[in-house]
Amino acid sequence: MGFLHEGHLRLVDRARELAERVVVSIFVNPLQFGPHEDLARYPRDLPRDRKVAEARGVDCLFVPDAAAMYPAEPLVRVLPAPVADTLEGMARPGHFTGVLTVVAKLLHLVEPDVAVFGRKDFQQGMLVKRMVQDLDFGVAIDIAPTVRELDGLALSSRNTYLSPDERRSALALSRALRTLEQTWRGGEADPMKVQRAGLEAMHAPGVIAEYCALVDENLQPVSRVTAHTVAVVAARVGKTRLLDNVVLGEGIGADPRVTP
Repeated sequence: MGFLHEGHLRLVDRARELAERVVVSIFVNPLQFGPHEDLARYPRDLPRDRKVAEARGVDCLFVPDAAAMYPAEPLVRVLPAPVADTLEGMARPGHFTGVLTVVAKLLHLVEPDVAVFGRKDFQQGMLVKRMVQDLDFGVAIDIAPTVRELDGLALSSRNTYLSPDERRSALALSRALRTLEQTWRGGEADPMKVQRAGLEAMHAPGVIAEYCALVDENLQPVSRVTAHTVAVVAARVGKTRLLDNVVLGEGIGADPRVTP
């Protein structure tokens, strides 16, 4: 949705590895925002986005406006299965209907051979992959690793909302993921006990934990924690909602970092 940071630009790098031409779409999609969410204040800086995209070798920047994407109220939308009502879907009802509808439109308009998404939005990535599979889209979906600051905070456009104190408190999310991983590597495989350790690690000033879940690649809760289990967390830091995840067998240490 624009306000490009290094995490987005790593997706460009990955796309460059997979294709001869790279198209980046920038569109702040009103369908995926709830009535009391941050659509109006979502960070935007298109002139800067154009410069950094060009510098990274983007061949085409596709920047439609809302009137072009939705000339009329859409009568047909992509309605995902109930698994989309868990985790982020529970916190943001209707969010993934908006996400999948706009992704379907963007894929049809651009007609890419491959589309690259970031793993930070794990649930979104899995739902996009299933939509493409279930509806027979002619595109491959590639999920690229999360990019983090050196202290572990996952890059997000919404990080710009954080005050310096909130920025420090936001490290509770990556700290919780490390705790989940360490608890599992220490020999604990009971999801409830591993989850409890993660929730305790999320305690920090100004942080309200929203969920800490252990799921498989299909977003189903696991009965036993393994190397393939995905730990997903979300919290409100001040007024800002942040989310993060890690595959326990890979760990946060395996993810690429922003270089100084």
